[in-house]
Order: sequence, then C-alpha cells, then structure tokens
Amino acid sequence: MPIPTDSPAPQRSLLRDDVYRSIRDAIVRGQLAPGEQLRDQELGAWLQVSRTPVREALQRLAQAGLVVAEPGRMTRVAPEDPERILAARQIAAELHGLAIDLAFPTLDEAALNEMGQANDRLSAALAAGDAEAAIAADDDFHEVALTRSSNPLIPDHLEVVTATLRRAEFLHFESVKGSASPEQHTEIIAAVRAGEHAHAVALTKANWSTIEGDAPKTA
Repeated sequence: MPIPTDSPAPQRSLLRDDVYRSIRDAIVRGQLAPGEQLRDQELGAWLQVSRTPVREALQRLAQAGLVVAEPGRMTRVAPEDPERILAARQIAAELHGLAIDLAFPTLDEAALNEMGQANDRLSAALAAGDAEAAIAADDDFHEVALTRSSNPLIPDHLEVVTATLRRAEFLHFESVKGSASPEQHTEIIAAVRAGEHAHAVALTKANWSTIEGDAPKTA
C-alpha cells in the first residue's frame, strides 16, 4: 500500500525513543534507584506524555534487564545482578573488539588524536571524581572505532548491554575512580599507531572484560 505523506509515524517514533532514553538515563544515573516502583502515570506526568509511550519504553527497558515487570502487581527498577553485568561485559568486549577490527584500516592520525583527547578527558574526570564526565569521555573514546567500523548494527546491539554496564559504573563510581582504563586506552592507541592489528583488538576486548576486584570498572 502507498505510504501516506502526512503520516505522523516519524514524530511518534521520535517521541517514543525520547521517552525511552529519558527513563533509561534516569535509571543508569541512579536517579531511579534499584527496586524503586515505576508508575506509568507518574512517569507520563514527568515527561509530559501519555501512558502509551511510557509503557512501550518500560517494555524495552525490561528486555534490556533494567526494569522488572511483575504481571498484575508492579513495575520496578531491576536490582543489580552481578551475573548479568558479567554477561554484558562479555558481549561488550566482543562487539567493541569487532568494531576496532573493522575500523582498524581507517584509524588514521586524526582518529587517534580524537581518541587521545577523549582519553585525556577521561583521566581528568576520574581525577576530579566526575562520573558524568568520565563516562561521557569513555563513550567518546570508543565511539571513534564504532563510527569508523561502518557497521550500524554494532551500536544497536551494544545499546542493550551498555546501559547495564554504565549503571553499574554510576552506582559504584567511588570504587572505579582509580580505574586503569586510561592506561589501557593509551596501549590501544599505541598498538594502532604501530600497525599491530590483532594486538589492538585483544587490548580492546581486555579493556571491556577486565573486572577490577569486585567493583564494575569504567571501560
């Protein structure tokens, strides 16, 4: 059938995604704490939307393991699950390893400088105890390879596991301020600059899979 030119679908899709991201970010940052009950009406009032996009967002968050829905009872923020965090790390390690594998031929000096600048921001944020800035800088570092991998499905699949890992980092930031990630990132940059393709991939996987003590680490 012909697609109507006046269809409201794109606007609705954007609204749905915005609602999802807003609730997801509130959970990741700990503003909505583990175990907290989530009510459609209250979330809708907060975001100034109807209950329908809120319910859709909560369904997506349940699939990502950030929300627990108890049929006939309540929906609440999922508690932390160490096994799920470990599983998320394993998937993130493989996907980020694939991204830098695919991106490797395109990681020129401009890309490496961009990664280096992001890593400098990460170091400064960790030293200052700024969780928001540290996680943003870490995202910026890895985004270079993700973008240059030219595989749009990698970020899509990372969306599910990254939220789990970032929430753990926000909730336990005091435990990861001494993270070795800046040093690991420096080693990744050095491996790329030296043309050591396999080593760069291995270092990237290790950066996401290494767990320092019992606390989640900033990747």
